[in-house]
Amino acid sequence: MKSETRASACTPRPQPPALSFRVQLSSTRRGARLARLLAVQQLVDWGIPRDGCTASTVAAVVAEFAANAVTHGRTPGRDFALRLTLTPESVRIEVTDTRPDKLLPTTGRLPELAESSVESGRGLLLVEALADRWGTGPRDLHTKTLWAEVDRGRPVLADDIAVNSSGNENGNGRSNGRI
Repeated sequence: MKSETRASACTPRPQPPALSFRVQLSSTRRGARLARLLAVQQLVDWGIPRDGCTASTVAAVVAEFAANAVTHGRTPGRDFALRLTLTPESVRIEVTDTRPDKLLPTTGRLPELAESSVESGRGLLLVEALADRWGTGPRDLHTKTLWAEVDRGRPVLADDIAVNSSGNENGNGRSNGRI
């Protein structure tokens, strides 16, 4: 009987299956805002606190990816897709749009964006700072996907507390009426 107990104690526990959420949204500013709202609500439904660091980080990354999808990845009459995948270790964010010809710069080119006079692309600096891993690439001949992973259980930083305690994402103490 002891050998059975030892064998079961050494047997690794099976990992719970990853939870997934997917929604297709119109390639409009309203669709981009809805992507962020739905992402946060899905995290809450999965038991992740709305005002926690993980949810705030995911909301910011989804907002940037969705804004890129409707601004740079838009094809008239075509939607973009948001997918969230929750694992015990992280939340994976994927936004797929219909412009595979407009690949975004990789992490190696981000310092060039920060120092240049380019008007767009700076939101990726935010993604680089917030996400633990991220990238982009063609999904198939007709679409590309931006993805990022945010590790769960991240330490809360003083800047995160200031943003969350002010009740908004811009940290200026004034509510902009958006979640």
